[in-house]
Amino acid sequence: MVRGCGDMSWVAAMTESSLENTRQLPWADHDSEFRNRNEQSRGHGLSLIDGGLAKGTATPRQLSLAKSAYCDATVEISPPELVRRRVIACPGLTAESVQTASRSKIEYSFHGPTHLLVAYEDGVRTGGQTCVQGLPQATLRRFARKFTFVPAGYHYYECHELRALSRLMYFYFDPFKFVVQSGARCEQIEQISSSPRVFFEDEDLWHSAMELKNLIEKPELGDEVYLQALGVVIAYRLLRFKRGEARNRSLARGGLAAWQQRIALAYIEEHISERIELATLAGLVRQSPFHFCRAFKRSFGTPPLRYQAKRRIDQAKALLAMPEMSVTEIGLSIGFGCSSSFATAFRKATGFTPTEYQRSLG
Repeated sequence: MVRGCGDMSWVAAMTESSLENTRQLPWADHDSEFRNRNEQSRGHGLSLIDGGLAKGTATPRQLSLAKSAYCDATVEISPPELVRRRVIACPGLTAESVQTASRSKIEYSFHGPTHLLVAYEDGVRTGGQTCVQGLPQATLRRFARKFTFVPAGYHYYECHELRALSRLMYFYFDPFKFVVQSGARCEQIEQISSSPRVFFEDEDLWHSAMELKNLIEKPELGDEVYLQALGVVIAYRLLRFKRGEARNRSLARGGLAAWQQRIALAYIEEHISERIELATLAGLVRQSPFHFCRAFKRSFGTPPLRYQAKRRIDQAKALLAMPEMSVTEIGLSIGFGCSSSFATAFRKATGFTPTEYQRSLG
């Protein structure tokens, strides 16, 4: 059942226990610590906060010019000791990588003066919900490579009962400090959008988010100028959403219509372990195989059968986090005829054998 999250009814999505956990979070002190550091280090440099798994605390490690202005509010995570957080910041923009260390239930909440963009690098949950004020509750189980956008001042709450370890990123944009050059105009990011969005996709936005994620993980590769440049690219993509350009991009450039994308992707997911004929997919969206293959690639950046192969590897990663299944069983369950062909395909896609990847998960 879909439950409305408009007005303040989003609070109903939280159980009493989750509300109590939120009250007990040690973030009041953490946010105060952020503000104290801001007052002491206002400037135009690039800094990283590398937070370990111990009690959700964070210790600053200065980089580059060793000065920054962190956003005053970040997403609250409960329990905080189950995640590893890395934050990189420059004036007007803060980017954070969050890696889970357990498949236990984890809750996320946010309500602040900045725009929040959530990017889900990996995500498979057996239960849970995502709720943004003004939108229906979302219970999508698989949400890798998707985004959620929360405008400044909106409430955001998310609960994951994870099937596999996950990684997500938070991008915080100060609507009054971050400026985007658009053509001959300069636009404050406060103009991005007044409309929240849950679990949307955009290939160009994803590539930019991954570049920023690499900077979080390896800050020595860039500096404040590079961080701000990546932030501008992401913000510009969000500005295009407001104008409707992104919504019409696939049709204008010969891609699939939205209904065709939904049908094609749903069929691939439902038959992920089977051999899918290109003609079958084309027939579902009323196109010839030639035109469908070209339109699919324009919409998703990869041909349909290669997309299916990638989704098989994504599913294999999720299953490898479940120790009750052997590598051979996982390979067979996603459509490989033998363990050797599965191992070859997995290593080509990830650089690791399935066994090596499974061991890396601990």
